[in-house]
Amino acid sequence: MNTGLAETLSVALLVLVLAGAVVRPFGWPEAVVAVPAAAVVIGTGAISLEHAQAEAERLGPVIGFLAAVLVLAQLCDDEGLFQACGAWMARSAKGQPRRLLVQVFAGASAITAVLSLDATVVLLTPVVFATAARLGARPKPHVYACTHLSNTASLLLPVSNLTNLLAFAASGLSFTRVAGLLALPWLAAIAAEYGVFRYFFATDLDTGTQAPVAAEPLKIPVFALVTVACTLAGFVLTSAVGINPAWAAFAGALVLAVRALTRRRTSAAALVRSASLPFLAFVLALGIVVRAVVDNGLDTALSGLIPDGTGLVALLGIAALAAVLANVINNLPAVLVLLPLTAPSGPGAVLAVLLGVNIGPNLTYAGSLATLLWRRIVQAHDTEVDLREFTRLGLLAVPASLLLAVPALWASLAVIGGG
Repeated sequence: MNTGLAETLSVALLVLVLAGAVVRPFGWPEAVVAVPAAAVVIGTGAISLEHAQAEAERLGPVIGFLAAVLVLAQLCDDEGLFQACGAWMARSAKGQPRRLLVQVFAGASAITAVLSLDATVVLLTPVVFATAARLGARPKPHVYACTHLSNTASLLLPVSNLTNLLAFAASGLSFTRVAGLLALPWLAAIAAEYGVFRYFFATDLDTGTQAPVAAEPLKIPVFALVTVACTLAGFVLTSAVGINPAWAAFAGALVLAVRALTRRRTSAAALVRSASLPFLAFVLALGIVVRAVVDNGLDTALSGLIPDGTGLVALLGIAALAAVLANVINNLPAVLVLLPLTAPSGPGAVLAVLLGVNIGPNLTYAGSLATLLWRRIVQAHDTEVDLREFTRLGLLAVPASLLLAVPALWASLAVIGGG
């Protein structure tokens, strides 16, 4: 196949795959469109078999890690971790919507960082709906916070987001070094989001105040919390000794799975479902289609747009480019495209890409798969998301977060070092 035809076919299939993920016709999983598309680019020669195999080998450990974290998050939910979080929010909010927003920001940021953004979107959002209703508060500010923080607050750890796992592998840094470099940008981005939310939802936050709800016994799932803490320690330990941290995630999921199976709180079939195998297949297929697009000219087109170096201006340019690309083709394809182009400049450039692809998707529905999933969950609660309102909020939050987070990354690189 000639280069022009291969480029056209690859781009068309990427658009088709992303459209299938956004629309999900007939409720089909994303993989229903993505897997055949990957087969087409391989079968027609738009991507060589060697490159397709190399992409699969690169994504394999990342996909395994994602599967383990998804199972771990579901088992934590089965243990009552998210219900406990909701009860804590209700107690500490004391009937005040503004206090509830603080609790949602704290809870969503911690859950996103430790158990991944999918846990915040799928498991915490319904809890926030119920908590707001119980307090008589308008749910919108708190529910919108779930989707924004599922993206923004996923900056902290390599395990927080699939894009982080990919950047972690490309950076060449240890688990603790990545977390150390991203801690300040993480705090800066969350602080910017909070300030924007207080301003944007001022009317909603001043409405619905009531007397504090009656305190309920707070059932803390100690076993789940200890397991999660040990898993986090395992991430640090395995990274330090050169072992894939996926094994720590697998161990944590295994401990909770054995406990749940023994107590008959779950089944083997439920554990397999929680791993979301169709979504994992989608990620692999999408990676192959994106690699075909890159091989057929996208890397050349973008390479001239990427600033040189890792100075503050260069980092701002890289993050802005990543944010724009995430909203054009979704953040997962964006990071797959940009990482090979920025990795030669060093870890600082890779982490700037991460800031862009994690914060940027708060601008549009299609920016990340998490936002698309959040929208479906909100609609299931008989609440509509207004496109104009969502975009206006994003136009305030995304630039504010990037303008604080990128200088924070630059400062962290200067103090800690990216080597």
